[in-house]
Amino acid sequence: THTPHPLALLIALLSAALLANTAPPTCYSRVLSLSKEITESFKELQTSKDSCVEMLPRLYLDIHNYCVLAKLRDFVAYPRCERVLEVSELKEKARSLYTIMISYCRRDLVFLTDDCSTLENPILPPIEPSIIES
Repeated sequence: THTPHPLALLIALLSAALLANTAPPTCYSRVLSLSKEITESFKELQTSKDSCVEMLPRLYLDIHNYCVLAKLRDFVAYPRCERVLEVSELKEKARSLYTIMISYCRRDLVFLTDDCSTLENPILPPIEPSIIES
């Protein structure tokens, strides 16, 4: 029997890993990563001392909540803060996410809730899950 050369195995393994990394993102993974990016950008923007930024609608996104679509629409339509570059960039990302969700990925997304209040006052998960003893 012929055993493959270790170098050939290594090359095959590296090629497989490279192909896995270059696979196109799924609709869900794209929506998820863009929503996280928007949420992070919004958090960074909150450190601004600009009075206009303080008046912006809250932007906590949960792509599993149907109300996120209205939330994105409202944020993009917010009439103020055009002069703040970061706000304009954030609105553009929000517009992109909205477009992706209602068109390209419409059939791939599953909304688990339509409780709009959770997007206004999000209950953030605990940092460490509590251990329940039985």
